[in-house]
Amino acid sequence: MSSQSPTGWLWAGHAKPGLIAAVLTLVIDQAHKLWMLLWVGIQEGHRTSVLPFLDIVYVRNTGISYSLLDGSSTAWQLTLSGFATAAALGLWIWLVRGQHSKIMIVSLGLIIGGAIANAIDRLWLGGVADFFSLHAYGIYWYIFNLADVAIVAGVTGLLYDSFIASRNDAANST
Repeated sequence: MSSQSPTGWLWAGHAKPGLIAAVLTLVIDQAHKLWMLLWVGIQEGHRTSVLPFLDIVYVRNTGISYSLLDGSSTAWQLTLSGFATAAALGLWIWLVRGQHSKIMIVSLGLIIGGAIANAIDRLWLGGVADFFSLHAYGIYWYIFNLADVAIVAGVTGLLYDSFIASRNDAANST
């Protein structure tokens, strides 16, 4: 019997940190949204200034990034939720089928957890619940949530990992 971890289409021993990152992202994001909507009782469009550069405001995003392709129909929300789920499944298969660094595994987990969390919002709320509004000097950036933060952190981790791998490959080729 081999001491290596079993591999397959949906599970590999090295995927555990990715699963942990995905589940933690999903749970933290959904707990925050439940807290804001049910316990705090924030109303859509209500804005509260927290810091000179940060407001809390509830916006339900029925489109994709920056509200592109906006549509509030149930069919559209199901389509976007299905796309996010398919993308998460594709990322998961990529994670379990390859040999990746720990940074890449956790980064993929963050993206998967964020995508699934936002897909759940679309099914539950008819759009993604966003709360954080960064701004400075009268310029407002888009409103986002914790799942979005995890996705951006995951993409940043993938980019970092790809640059480190490229630098190592270049150093080893000379």
